[in-house]
Amino acid sequence: MKHAKKSQDFFERCYNGRSVTVPSVLNLKKSNCKNCHRCIRKCPVKSIRFSGHQAHIISDQCILCGQCFVVCPQEAKEIVDDRGTVRALIDSGAPVIASVSPSFFAVWDNCGINSVRKALKALGFADAEETAIGATIVKREYERQIREGTQDIIISSACHSVNLLVEKHFPELRKFLAPTVSPMVAHAMDIKRRIPEAKVVFIGPCVAKKDEYVGTCVDAVLTFEEFDQMCHSKGIEVESEFGESFKGRATGFSVAGGITNSMDLPDTGYFTITVDGTKNCLNALRDIRSGKIDKCFIEMYACAGGCIDGPIMEKYINSPVRHICSVLKHVGKEDFPVEQPSPESLHKDHIGTPLNLPTPSDKEIREILARIGKPNPSDELNCGSCGYDSCRDKAIAIYRGTADYSMCLPFIMDRSERINNKVLNNMPSGLIVVNEDLEVQQINRSALALLNISHESDILGDCVVRILDTAPFFTALETGKSVKKLRSYFSDYGRYFEQTIVYDRSSRILIDIFSDVTEEEEEAARSKAISRQTAEITNNVIENQMRIVQEIASLLGETTAETKIALTRLKESLSLNDDEEE
Repeated sequence: MKHAKKSQDFFERCYNGRSVTVPSVLNLKKSNCKNCHRCIRKCPVKSIRFSGHQAHIISDQCILCGQCFVVCPQEAKEIVDDRGTVRALIDSGAPVIASVSPSFFAVWDNCGINSVRKALKALGFADAEETAIGATIVKREYERQIREGTQDIIISSACHSVNLLVEKHFPELRKFLAPTVSPMVAHAMDIKRRIPEAKVVFIGPCVAKKDEYVGTCVDAVLTFEEFDQMCHSKGIEVESEFGESFKGRATGFSVAGGITNSMDLPDTGYFTITVDGTKNCLNALRDIRSGKIDKCFIEMYACAGGCIDGPIMEKYINSPVRHICSVLKHVGKEDFPVEQPSPESLHKDHIGTPLNLPTPSDKEIREILARIGKPNPSDELNCGSCGYDSCRDKAIAIYRGTADYSMCLPFIMDRSERINNKVLNNMPSGLIVVNEDLEVQQINRSALALLNISHESDILGDCVVRILDTAPFFTALETGKSVKKLRSYFSDYGRYFEQTIVYDRSSRILIDIFSDVTEEEEEAARSKAISRQTAEITNNVIENQMRIVQEIASLLGETTAETKIALTRLKESLSLNDDEEE
């Protein structure tokens, strides 16, 4: 590797000492969000707000760990795509050099930097180098800080998600973050020191790097997935490589413990700790804040296992043990031969914007809890289904406007059940729900009263044949169609019932809605009896009138024939109506 002799003043010009937040690094495809709450359950800092049954990322609180992207089952979270920016850099004519995270060893089996370089050159890149070169610069700076011992606690600053976690959520601990740029930035500085006109593109498994690079010497960031998509679109493959390439100690930076293992640690009284995974990071930071930790160098990664288990790796090629083995077998015993810049040129101020979140009073928390059916501490299940660790945490989130009442699953289920029971039990009609084996699953109060059943437990789970005729149920099952307004007399109850049986194939249940129509049937029977009695009386009158007509006709001749015909037709009409009612 050739290193041009350039003035180290370049490093001071390359980095402005702060990271500019890019709110659009993680975006939400609203139409895909199904209100499942998996993202908030996984988010370590609860930087997701739910509104209108949609998840919204709160950029001011987000640490860009990418876990919401990993766990979303609907692909509703998407990472900003920088492929267009990279193509524009290549088309500009400037030499574009890739800085490739050592995690690449876990992505492409049996491949080294030479095979990745070959694929990148086919895409139009001028060259490719390992980011571990920059990691070598950074680990030497960590060694210097430990030797000088100016900080009681030194937290590695290589992981941008950890930096964001401290800057946003533990601002009082910013003084413990190593005031040093990340390996990505250090490597870009070194490349541009050697090749001033170069454009640098970092390629790795991290979402947070797409935020970190803004305002630095890095010109663009690609995830491994984006790089793979670019190769696929051009029909390019990263081929297996059997040749040897230089193995540096700092290649292990991408594995938890790799920073410490790459360092030459002087005996200055510092002890070293490796902390990986956001949960462990949060616990460690809380301990530091409470004064329980001192005189140590803490190698801290937001991702469990280190960068080799970053969000892109975890989502698409998750095999953490194999990833660790793939990287470690390429870790050497010597440092990459790289010129070490001055400490001043590697300096980074961790500024950030501390969060000023409103905190509700205990009374306000209790009022919110009461609204979700938890008026007493014993009602707080702390089940975590909403994504928060406790009901009180959820109440605080509601107060801050980042959660809503509907996110409490037990509350929603209980409310839904209460409303359902209230509606069903106040229905004037009887309702029975049975499964496909005709076993009673639910019965309302009206049905209990109509069928002379004391308690629902007396029939639940039993076959409906105990209380009703099963024939219409079988008809609904066999035809898949509803049986509507079927009227039958049930001798066991001395009543007429009108039944409508609906078969819901998707839930595999039958719903029988029935009502007592005994009074209607009895009234109809009474009406028929009165009608029949009236017809008989009328018929007798007509018979008498017919005899009188005949007698008169014998005396007066044929002049009464029309009257006789009219009475005969009336008699026939009454007989016809009586037959129709029957």
